[in-house]
Amino acid sequence: MQLSKRLEALTRLVTKGMRVADIGCDHAYVSIELCEKNIASKVLAMDINKGPLMRATENIKAKGLADRIETRLSNGAEKLEVGEVDALLIAGMGGALMRNILSSRQDVVDSLQELYLQPQSEIFLVREYVRTHGFVIQEEKMMIEDGKYYVMMKAVRGETKEASHLFDCFGQYLLERKDETLKQFLEHEMQKKQSLLERLSDSHKERCKELEEEVSLLKGGLAYYAD
Repeated sequence: MQLSKRLEALTRLVTKGMRVADIGCDHAYVSIELCEKNIASKVLAMDINKGPLMRATENIKAKGLADRIETRLSNGAEKLEVGEVDALLIAGMGGALMRNILSSRQDVVDSLQELYLQPQSEIFLVREYVRTHGFVIQEEKMMIEDGKYYVMMKAVRGETKEASHLFDCFGQYLLERKDETLKQFLEHEMQKKQSLLERLSDSHKERCKELEEEVSLLKGGLAYYAD
């Protein structure tokens, strides 16, 4: 069993000793990693699909971890009880879906100590949710795998000191530490959007306005790397 680099990086954000619910566990590779490395004390591996969950159960038994990892058929965190775990881990899905999973079980989220999240898209929605629901991003990583950019974050209980659309889009943690992968992403997006702006005609005024706003936001992010 070989985890992708991005999922391995996500497991390293998990605080040792946590009881973790792995939402959308697929074949339970992350759940197994958390227990094999003695990171999590207990894992609930949950998935909406019966097929992957059956495979997950087989993988867990093969590793001799059935006493520490429980599988459960569940749409998101629907079948999770308040107080069963200390943290949720969600990876490999879009930001809007991730936010919906969290908000649909706000009672569970309110009882948690930490969140470990790796949204595939619309990351700003996830950061916004985190900061408006009693959490603060303690650590965040950005990496490239197979030509794609991935962001993973660890959120803990606390109050966000400063909120802005810029931080929601690009991550305060990454910006303030001048993360080099984020810089590469910002420069790539800037070049792409400026090139598109140059090609658009006056008949696409609405789209041009949107692109100009996006370029302005990117410039705000790149300003952190100016000195």
